[in-house]
Amino acid sequence: MKKNKIFVACDTNNLAKVKDIIKKTQSSKLKIGYKFGLEFLNSKNGRNFISKLKNKITFGDYKIMDIPNTCVSAIKAVKDLKLNYITIHISSGLVALKAAKKVSGNTKLIGVTILTSLDNKSLKEIGYGQEVKKIVLQQAKLANKAKLDAIVCSPKEVNIVRKVFKKEIITPGIRFDSNVDDQKRTLAPKQAYKNGSDWLVIGRPITKGNIKNNLQNLINHLK
Repeated sequence: MKKNKIFVACDTNNLAKVKDIIKKTQSSKLKIGYKFGLEFLNSKNGRNFISKLKNKITFGDYKIMDIPNTCVSAIKAVKDLKLNYITIHISSGLVALKAAKKVSGNTKLIGVTILTSLDNKSLKEIGYGQEVKKIVLQQAKLANKAKLDAIVCSPKEVNIVRKVFKKEIITPGIRFDSNVDDQKRTLAPKQAYKNGSDWLVIGRPITKGNIKNNLQNLINHLK
């Protein structure tokens, strides 16, 4: 039976906390990888820990966004970590995406669409003239053109993305209940999979409080 795939978000700069998260999220019921956020990747001990981490699926959530030359240099700078996945903002543009893909090697390059903490109102405040769904669709087309390996999008946009992007779709913004924290576009795990997500990224609903109980709640929810 095919296992549901989860990236547990290690969004902390506390090394002991990250070790605890990894230790308590071992499960034969799920395929689990670990997403490391900027706070851990930029911490004193984070890089060293990831460089020594063995037999785990690793996701470096750098969300690179810059001119092509800098995007390429940034990916080269972390090659020694041998990450399985690394993120780049699709908003960096087609030239940067293609250049980054060219040097990413065995690391899967994930294109990040509109952040799940933003909604149509937020985009209007920034200066965008289109709504979230239209922008995400255009970004998915760009990711496909750049031959990226995966896309990060809200679970609410998976159906739209899947029309033009046939590779892996990874969805954050997963919540078990009405507590959405700082997220705007969220869905429950079962619904996200139903929409077509390949991987779910789940942080606080698992890592806040009793990790083992939270993981079991997720497994029960997915039955």
